[in-house]
Amino acid sequence: MKDLDPQACYRALRSRDARFDGRFFIGVATTGIYCRPVCPAGLARFENCRFFRSAASAQEAGYRPCLRCRPETVAHLGAWRGTSNTVARALSLIADEPVERTDDSLEAIAERVGVSDRHLRRLFHEHLGASPIAVVQTRRVLFAKQLLHETRLPVSEIALASGFGSIRRFNDVFRKLFKRPPTQIRKQLSASPLSDGVTMRLRYRAPYDWAAMCWYLKSRAIDGLEKLNDDGTYERVLVHDGKAVTITVAHEPKSSCLAVTFSGANVRALSPLVAKVRRVFDLDADVAAITTHLAKDPLLKKHVKKRPGLRVPGAWDGFESAMRTVLGQQVTVEAGRRLTSTLVELCESAPAFPSPQDVLDAPLEKLKMPRARQDALRSIALAALENPRLFDASQSVDDTIAKLTNVRGVGDWTAQVIALRAAREPDAFPLTDVGILRAAKLDERRLLARAESWRPWRGYAAQHLWASEMPR
Repeated sequence: MKDLDPQACYRALRSRDARFDGRFFIGVATTGIYCRPVCPAGLARFENCRFFRSAASAQEAGYRPCLRCRPETVAHLGAWRGTSNTVARALSLIADEPVERTDDSLEAIAERVGVSDRHLRRLFHEHLGASPIAVVQTRRVLFAKQLLHETRLPVSEIALASGFGSIRRFNDVFRKLFKRPPTQIRKQLSASPLSDGVTMRLRYRAPYDWAAMCWYLKSRAIDGLEKLNDDGTYERVLVHDGKAVTITVAHEPKSSCLAVTFSGANVRALSPLVAKVRRVFDLDADVAAITTHLAKDPLLKKHVKKRPGLRVPGAWDGFESAMRTVLGQQVTVEAGRRLTSTLVELCESAPAFPSPQDVLDAPLEKLKMPRARQDALRSIALAALENPRLFDASQSVDDTIAKLTNVRGVGDWTAQVIALRAAREPDAFPLTDVGILRAAKLDERRLLARAESWRPWRGYAAQHLWASEMPR
């Protein structure tokens, strides 16, 4: 078994980053207790910490489980990463669901995160102090309040968008919580003028390198599906629940937010679309912690100083990300963009990106690319049909990479890029990428050794190296 890197583990512990929950455990020598990386207890000194890959190995070494974070629930006995991470994954799945269906889908969500619905309720009470139903209801109220504040949608549509079964129920909840009806809340808050679409403002932690994000999106924009406008706004067309939705994103740096307009969307689709935008634009990244750590390396210091708010662009869809990645292999970014646009044209899927079945049915031999890459597209499409969760994050970044490389035609570079963009694995690192090697001015062996100190955020280091080639 490969040893854990104590320095990298301690950095993850210090940041309380839930993405590393269940990937290792910490034994504290002074207390004899072992904990999860997200334990709310005070931070132990580095020299007092011991790091283990499993709860079983920590107990075998003589440590007892913490009563606050309950690490015994994250022993690698099920298809989930750990108690707190189970809750985080459940919350992510809830965010992806149309709000009116979350009540009915909670049992299915529990199954997807590898626990019973009873155990999921227990975990929610343990870590959030509320049941899943209470969390869903709170989410509805807060989402409704934001729509009241920022849009001119009729109250009846806001009730639907927020998942309330009736306007009466909607009014009753607001009267109980805020001691006034929704209409009075709207009167007290400034709302944007009526416009074509629904505009919401999605906050982030400053700084945010919007120029780098625009450079990435513009250089890869698929003809007919997305574009960067002259005014600096980005547009993307998606098909959601059978309806074409145009998403327009504008940066408002003074208020540290993105103003996102959804045109053509069913109001019930707003909540999952918002969650998708947050992932694509990496709005929840703790860039302060990430850049502080990466700047310790002289190789990255100048890059981080130049772009302190750099984000890792995500993917609108896991399958789309996989197709883009294969089409971009061993060619320029512009050539990959043209090939992707051609794939959409061959599949005749616009305004939607092709589905796996579309790709299987398409005449891929018309793509000007090696037969091996055409076969890889088909293999991924077939695998995506067989496993709709193929591009979800797994128990660890290594597990995610292993799952993806099991697909015929998917090598390590391809898997690492998909893991970074689609599965949102922050430590994914495409070591053999030509752009990264060129920017780092190191060979693969030396770069791999150097990158160990960048854990657990090697993916952000990769993005900084890529961005170093961005034209001034």
